[in-house]
Amino acid sequence: MSTLPPCPQCHDEFTYEDGTLLICPSCSHEWNPSEVATGETAKVWKDANGNVLQDGDTVTLVKDLKIKGSSAVVKVGTKVKNIRLIEGDHDIDCKIEGFGPMQLKTAFVKKV
Repeated sequence: MSTLPPCPQCHDEFTYEDGTLLICPSCSHEWNPSEVATGETAKVWKDANGNVLQDGDTVTLVKDLKIKGSSAVVKVGTKVKNIRLIEGDHDIDCKIEGFGPMQLKTAFVKKV
C-alpha cells in the first residue's frame, strides 16, 4: 500500500516518486511534495464591492433581478437579512420578504 499523496490535479491515487518529484501516471502532472500547501484554504465570499460576506449578514440588492418562471422582479435596494453562504453557482441561500426562499449570486448584492 502506497503512502504517497494523490495527484493535486486529477486526484488519482496511483502516484509514484521520481527523485524528489511525484508524478501522476494519469495526467502526467509533476510536483514537489514539499511545495504543496499543507492545508486547504477556506473559500471567501465577497459582495459586489469586494467586502467579505459571512453567514448571518444583511445585504441589499444592487440590481433588479427577474424571478425565473414568474413576471415578478426583486427591486434594487431590497434588504435581505440573515443570509447563508453555500457552495455552487448561486452563493447565497436566503428568504426575501414577499418572495420566499431564493438563491442569489454574490455579484448582485452589497453588504449593509
